[in-house]
Parts: sequence; C-alpha cells; structure tokens
Amino acid sequence: MADLDLNLLVALDALLREGSVARAAERLHLSAPAMSRTLTRIRDTLGDPVLVRAGRGLVPTPRALALQEQVREVVREATALLAPGTPTPPAQLTRTLTVRVNDGIIPLLGAALYQRAREEAPGLTLRFVAEGTEDVEALRDGDVDLDIGVQGALGPEIRVQRLGEDSFAVLVARTSPLARGRLTLARFAHAEFIVASRRGMTRNPLDALLERQGHVRRVTGVVPNLLAAAALVARTEAIAVVPSVFARSAAALMPLRVRAVPLETGAFIVAQAWHPRFDRDPAHVWLRGTVKALWAEMIRDATPVRP
Repeated sequence: MADLDLNLLVALDALLREGSVARAAERLHLSAPAMSRTLTRIRDTLGDPVLVRAGRGLVPTPRALALQEQVREVVREATALLAPGTPTPPAQLTRTLTVRVNDGIIPLLGAALYQRAREEAPGLTLRFVAEGTEDVEALRDGDVDLDIGVQGALGPEIRVQRLGEDSFAVLVARTSPLARGRLTLARFAHAEFIVASRRGMTRNPLDALLERQGHVRRVTGVVPNLLAAAALVARTEAIAVVPSVFARSAAALMPLRVRAVPLETGAFIVAQAWHPRFDRDPAHVWLRGTVKALWAEMIRDATPVRP
C-alpha cells in the first residue's frame, strides 16, 4: 500500500471514458507523453494491457471493461469526499445547538435568537444551558457549541469573538419611591439590595465602590439568578444592580423601572467562544453570525438609561 497512487484511478477512468491517450490527456490537462507514461504504470499495476490497439484506435481489454463501472464510482466518491463542502441553507439545517449562557442574556438575546431560528432555520433546536463550570472540555467535546458571556482565560485553542460592551443598571419596582425623583448616591446606598449569586455570596465589587465613598450597603436578599432577583424587586421596595441588557428585558416583562447606577461601575466585554473544529460547520456558522447580528441590533436600539 505504500506505493499506492490513487491518481492512477483518475487516469484510468479518463482513459476508459475517452478510449484515447490524447483525449484522456486533454481531459486531465496533461501532456500526451505524460499520459502515455501513466498508462504504462497502470498496466504494470494491474498486470493487464488495459487498452489495446484496434485499427487506428484503442479498445479496452475484458479486465478493463470489468473494472470500468467500479473505477468510475470510486473516482466519483473520492471527488465528492475531497471537494469543498457546499454551504447548507439555514432552512435545511436539522440539529440541536447547545448555548451556554447566563440567565441575564436569555430574556432578550436568547428570545431574539429563538425567534430568528424559527424564521430562518426551523429545523434547529436551541438548548440553553446555565453557566457553571466554564470548562474548555465542554467546548472541545461539542457538549457546548457556543459560550456567551464575559470570557475568562479559555486557552489559545478556543476562538473568542467580541460581541460588544455592556454596563450595569439599577432595577427598581415601578411602585417604589426609588422609581421617582433623582436616584442620588445617598438614596442608592441606603436602599435594600437583592443580590444574584449562584454561590450565595452577599458581597461583590459594588461593595468596595460604595465603601470608598463612605457607604455600606444592606443586602436583604440573595437569590441564585438574575430572573429571581428581578421578580423579588418587582414586588418589594428593594433594588438590584444588574447588567443593562438584562435590566431592559426584565423591565419589558415585569413592572420594573431601569435607572442609572449613581457610581462609575465601568463597562464589561461580552463575547462568544467556540472550538475551532466548528469553524466551518454550517449550523455553527449560522449560530455565531446570528448572535453577533442580534447583539448589534440590541445595542443599537437600546434606550439610554437615565438617572
């Protein structure tokens, strides 16, 4: 097998189709002498003349005739196997795509992605899984197709594409006194706070920012996710500091108002990450492109958060 040259099958197919060394050479963009040398190699490999002279032309031997259809099929399959993949239209995609994302992104971006999939790629099933152990292995093994969020150190093998920036905002019930008037630092610092933390932590970087301003906040509730925090805020006079993208989507679903944080909390980068083995996968290409386009639309159409 070390000396096997599969190009001989391509040449043999051309010779049997054309019944002429010159025409076979033209078909394969070779010179006639090169095709003659290839025919000699084919004869040596098969131990058969393959083509013999009959008058002014060449005719295939019985062995060549017996191989003709099989050779043609092998060449066809090999050509299809090695040809560049043909892009699959989104409407023809049938697959489950797993997106790892926190619950703060699902109400707006996730809902928009789901709706776009129903319109453009109805054969796809979107499976959203919660953040947890943000391991590279899940991306590498294909258990997670796409990870959306604030990306940490994922290693050089993982592709990371920036979607854009987000910042923090304050959620407050529409009926709360804090929904009216200017939300000053003093009013903000003396409010009751709901904190969303998967690990049940009561402190986060906001505490250090407040303490530098001489304030200590009071955390009166800790919940495991942002949706739970929004639900509690909507029914109480407590507030929650959450990502702006989530705040806008929560305010569209619940009786909440979005207010600006009266502190400089800074922005953070949201990105999507995937393993490079999915770079050219048609469903994955559609998913990444759609997520990026939807994020751009969300940021473009966002109403500025007012104090």
